[in-house]
Amino acid sequence: MKDGIHPNYRQVIFHDTSVDKYFLIGSTMTSDETMEWEDGNTYPVVRLDISSASHPFYTGKQREVGTEGRAAQFKRRFGSIASRRQS
Repeated sequence: MKDGIHPNYRQVIFHDTSVDKYFLIGSTMTSDETMEWEDGNTYPVVRLDISSASHPFYTGKQREVGTEGRAAQFKRRFGSIASRRQS
């Protein structure tokens, strides 16, 4: 691999501001802000609006739109029209 063309990969603290949760993950993100982590080392901090800690899909708070299939929805909507045409 060529030297100098790849971004710097290091540990970064991600802060989900909606639920005030912190994650220490390897990333190439850059930030001017730093913070001391539980292990005593200082890492860059990147603020997030949403993460797996607050996203409805991962938290199980996602609404189910409907369990009915597409064919059943079509028959429910247009089934009476087809029966009227045959008469």
